[in-house]
Amino acid sequence: MAGRLTNKVAVITGAGSGMGKAMAELFAAEGAKVVCADISGKQDNVAAAIGDAAVAVHTDVSSEDAVRSMIATAEQKFGRLDVLVNNAGFGGGMKPLHEQTTQDWDRVHATNIRGVFFCMKYGVISMLKTGGGSIVNIGSASAVVGWKHHSIYGAAKAGVHQMTKTAALDYAKKNIRVNAIAPGTMWTGLVERSKEHPTPPPGVARLPGIPLDRWGLASDIANAALFLASDEAAYITGVVLPVDGGYCIGFSGMGAENTGPASVNSEDR
Repeated sequence: MAGRLTNKVAVITGAGSGMGKAMAELFAAEGAKVVCADISGKQDNVAAAIGDAAVAVHTDVSSEDAVRSMIATAEQKFGRLDVLVNNAGFGGGMKPLHEQTTQDWDRVHATNIRGVFFCMKYGVISMLKTGGGSIVNIGSASAVVGWKHHSIYGAAKAGVHQMTKTAALDYAKKNIRVNAIAPGTMWTGLVERSKEHPTPPPGVARLPGIPLDRWGLASDIANAALFLASDEAAYITGVVLPVDGGYCIGFSGMGAENTGPASVNSEDR
């Protein structure tokens, strides 16, 4: 039985760990050839575990030259680019706005929005050569609602959401779909215990304000990305899809009863 991404070539940034790793593994399992891009070095292990269907590329997405080279690798290794997932990012600079520095702004925005711009630009250029494709950007629930101490991060992710919508309009007639996912509070990245436990262990604190009353998992984001990347979503473009357990609905009685101690809000990839 053919996979949902059979004969497609995908580039996934931030593929060395967390949500990016989960997407790389799932996409490959569904038949895709995958370029695993990351700055950490961990992309080498992810690609090696996948096998011949994957190649690792060391990529700093804030560098235009590095992004251009990443896209060229997909073309040279696998012949084309069909799917681009812009997942690389981090949640730095978590403090009140007046304590933020110019360095905080530049560091967060260099990856979280400048990097997405570069990847979209060169991804689109590649897709225009072969008749279309699908771009999935990883935004954030913090771009939909306000998160305390996340002014710089939230602003970058709001920019990602807006670039998603405008690019969807720019390239709709070129058969390039552009969508985004807005993760909520995920069991990855800066949640310290996630480094030892791939899923929340029994007794971990419940999260306040999450109607589905659990942490988000990397697999939740991977499954949503797979759908948006696949031909099953052929009539969907310009969407920002919250994958957040209902968090962005608001409180209004839904989830407000879950008042367990708050934990780190982060979707560091």
